[in-house]
Amino acid sequence: MRSFVHARAIGRLVLACVALAPGLAIAQSEPVWPVKNKMVGKGDSKSENVSGIACVSNSGFPRRCMVIDDELQSAQLVTVYDGAIVAGPSIPLTDDQYDGKALELDGEGVAYENGFFYVIGSHGHPRDKAKKLDPVTDADKIRARIAASSQLIRIRVHPVEGYPVTVTGARSEVPEIARTAKLKEIIRAEPVLAPFVDKRLEANGATIEGIAVRGDRVFAGFRGPVVNGNRAAILSVPVAALFGTEPAASTLHLLSLKPGHGIRDLAALPHGLLVLTGPMADTGGGTYSVYWWDGATDTPKLLKDLPPYKRDGDELKPEAILPLNQTSAGLRVLILFDGAKEGGPRAIEVAKP
Repeated sequence: MRSFVHARAIGRLVLACVALAPGLAIAQSEPVWPVKNKMVGKGDSKSENVSGIACVSNSGFPRRCMVIDDELQSAQLVTVYDGAIVAGPSIPLTDDQYDGKALELDGEGVAYENGFFYVIGSHGHPRDKAKKLDPVTDADKIRARIAASSQLIRIRVHPVEGYPVTVTGARSEVPEIARTAKLKEIIRAEPVLAPFVDKRLEANGATIEGIAVRGDRVFAGFRGPVVNGNRAAILSVPVAALFGTEPAASTLHLLSLKPGHGIRDLAALPHGLLVLTGPMADTGGGTYSVYWWDGATDTPKLLKDLPPYKRDGDELKPEAILPLNQTSAGLRVLILFDGAKEGGPRAIEVAKP
């Protein structure tokens, strides 16, 4: 009880700070939530590449949650209040190296189900906008980076507190972690996806950016490829096939979206999934949208087209979505952005699923 009261006190303190510091809010329709402590990014700076979030519960506050930055080898525990986030300890996930240098997981999404957090790598060709990676002379490095990102990682958490089983209070030991690379071979065996495996994103290459887990199945959402101009891929695979010995029994869904749009994140609801979408190409501009999908058909329901968000004139890209609560008019969700300090979290109301 003491820790819960203390947690609520922290939340009130953070919200009071916001009221006293209006400069924290950006001139947009939704205020930016403050982050107490620090969401860690590359070089121990504040993260500007938050790419996924998931919580132990989809209702009530405070919530025990996990976030991922796509430039790190670790995830971070956070507590989400209604209006603020308190950052907690980091959890090392991988230690892959090439030529003595750390290789990032390129973690693109987080999910939670039945006592476990799941963190997924992009399973794709490393980002290389400046075309510095030569496919011949840098072939070994490219293969190493692809292998480092082609992992799904499962972290067991305490059923009540929502922390990894060996991380309690001030203790910070190695949590119970399982890693699998099986999803990559399942993707490679899927006829629609196979031609795009290990291709660059700008060449419509296969790249995962979202994950949700419902019941006994993992849903992986692909930013690319966009199939037939307007179809975004979500691959569903049994958890037991990835972390056990059951047959893959995968199902590929091709969702009908706006032309050139792919999946940016997924989040499980009691019935169906939230789907955050945006342009597959990284050329700037374009609409980001929130859909509800029933998990079976290929025509999701549009809940909202998001307005443009900017920081110092630069476009912010919606990268992660978290359901918060039902309202009288619809559903309130938290959006985190690529390019914003600590994700620039904003609560946004969308239509009812």
